[in-house]
Amino acid sequence: MLERSVTVRIASRDPTGARERFGETAEYVEFDLERPETWGAALADVDGLFLLFPPSVGVRPVREFVDAAERVGVDRIGYLSILGAEKLPILPPRRIENHIARTDLAATFLRASYFMQNLSGIHRPEIVGRDELFVPAGDGSLSFVDARDVAAVAATALTEPGHRNRAYDLTGPAALDFHEVAEVFSEVLARPITYADPSRLAFARHMYRRGVPHSLVAFMTVEYSVVRLGFSGRTTGDVEAVLGRPPRSLREFVSDEAETFQRDRERPTSTGVTHS
Repeated sequence: MLERSVTVRIASRDPTGARERFGETAEYVEFDLERPETWGAALADVDGLFLLFPPSVGVRPVREFVDAAERVGVDRIGYLSILGAEKLPILPPRRIENHIARTDLAATFLRASYFMQNLSGIHRPEIVGRDELFVPAGDGSLSFVDARDVAAVAATALTEPGHRNRAYDLTGPAALDFHEVAEVFSEVLARPITYADPSRLAFARHMYRRGVPHSLVAFMTVEYSVVRLGFSGRTTGDVEAVLGRPPRSLREFVSDEAETFQRDRERPTSTGVTHS
């Protein structure tokens, strides 16, 4: 979005940190979905809105924020949802989609699969420290998608015609199980990476000991249970249809981020997850 000829306002709980990351190419305001007093500055004179938020935020404040956006005249909204949301009516992403659909906002639902960036974020410590993928996914496959491709689709949907009132299922080019993911890592990094496949209880205990918030551990445990059951391997051509090029593969991602996964590289450990 920052590369397009539009004015971008980044609304964040940590605008200072956002500015350090993105530089002076955007406007920055403090924003918290659970603090309505911060909404006005975020929404002032806004035409389009890209909405994403952490799993710990409940449905109610999101609905109220969407209503506030409609009241002040926002025209279009892009909402980062999850792949298969339309089949999961009780989960928050589908409930939020339904609420947005009842407004007059022109909506684009970006139903993204599992972000590759979770591997360089929440799962990096085990890859770097133990040469291990430590996730309770069994033999289930995931259609991993690169967050950079999702961002490109979002920017296109919000700034170009033809994407109003549409839903896109955003996946990578192939569905891989974590045995195959470990093979990709091993080949690209030139060292053996194994797939541990712990029980859900062992996974949760390990993440708690790492200091990962309980709400996030619960979210990931449910997510990987869905993967284990075989419901997360669907691939689509929506990324290529919107962008005019194929989505990035997991091998490309690991190659791009190879330095991040080197054992001698030191940096603060992430306790956050990029997306479902």
